[in-house]
Amino acid sequence: MPLTEEMSGYAVFLYPQALAMLGEAIKPYLRDDDRGPHLVCSSIDTGGALIEMTLEGRTDTGEAVSVEVMIPVNMVRMIVSARSDAAFGFGPRVPAEVVTALPPQPLASASPGTVDVVEPVKATSAKGGASAEAKLPPEG
Repeated sequence: MPLTEEMSGYAVFLYPQALAMLGEAIKPYLRDDDRGPHLVCSSIDTGGALIEMTLEGRTDTGEAVSVEVMIPVNMVRMIVSARSDAAFGFGPRVPAEVVTALPPQPLASASPGTVDVVEPVKATSAKGGASAEAKLPPEG
C-alpha cells in the first residue's frame, strides 16, 4: 500500500543501531510493514540536536492523544513526507497545467540557430594605450 494512502504526515526511518539502542522504549510507537519499522508523525522539527516528532494515537479508552517523541538527529536514517496536499519547494505555486501550457520563449537578442559571442573588455592605461584584460567580477 502506498505511503500516502495509509497516512498523512511523515514516516521517520531509524538506523538499525538506533532501534537496538532505544529498545523497548520505542517499540510502542513503531509501525512495521514491508518498508521496515518506522514512526508515523503528524509533524516534525529537525532544527536542533534532537528531532522532535509529534505522533497521533489513541489511548486504551479510545481517546485521541498527541505524543511528542524526541531522539538525537543522528539516529534518523530517512524522513519521507506523505503529504499530498502541500506544495514543496521554493518555486511559485502555479498549477502544473498552467506551466505546461506556456509556449517556449526565445531570447530577445538571439535569432534561431545563432550564438552571441561576447568579447572580453580591454582596460586602457592612463596614457591611453591598451593593457591586459580588465579584472571584472564574474557574471551570474
